[in-house]
Amino acid sequence: MARTFALVACLVALIAQASSFMIGPGGGAAATIRAQRQGAAVSGFTGCNPVCQRDATTDRSALRMMRHRKGFKKLNLPADQRKALLRGLTTQIIRHGRITTTMVRAKAVRKHVDHMITLSKNGSLHARRQAMGYIYDKQLVHALFESGAERYGERPGGYTRIIRTTPRKGDNAKMAIIELV
Repeated sequence: MARTFALVACLVALIAQASSFMIGPGGGAAATIRAQRQGAAVSGFTGCNPVCQRDATTDRSALRMMRHRKGFKKLNLPADQRKALLRGLTTQIIRHGRITTTMVRAKAVRKHVDHMITLSKNGSLHARRQAMGYIYDKQLVHALFESGAERYGERPGGYTRIIRTTPRKGDNAKMAIIELV
């Protein structure tokens, strides 16, 4: 008896699913989407379970897209402010050799510092002009191009090191020291 009841429930669920997706006026996927938007429960087959109703009142805005192939962190700043921040941090790291900043900023600025050192290893006029367009201090660019090739000539990359430190007081942000190797 129970087995017969389960089979009948499965058949009812199959028929309900087929009727909700039938082709023609008032049927099909468009009708199902309309019913979901109006808050009606739409039957969906989930196996031979007699309770095959699913809640269709879920909010579509709750879906989160993944950041695939997104190249950089935005640091919660507009583009001009973000560029100025990264230029300033790059200038300070090259000037002082090490700075303390947040972990996210340290990871973001590492790419730019490595690029400036790679330009200094190249040593061409074009590379020097690119570095001058990015680093704020002209004398610092000259010093970098004089010592960069000697200091990092044999190193194929990875000119910076990030060391985690204690969280910042106040907002408990993850802090790090980024330094030249």
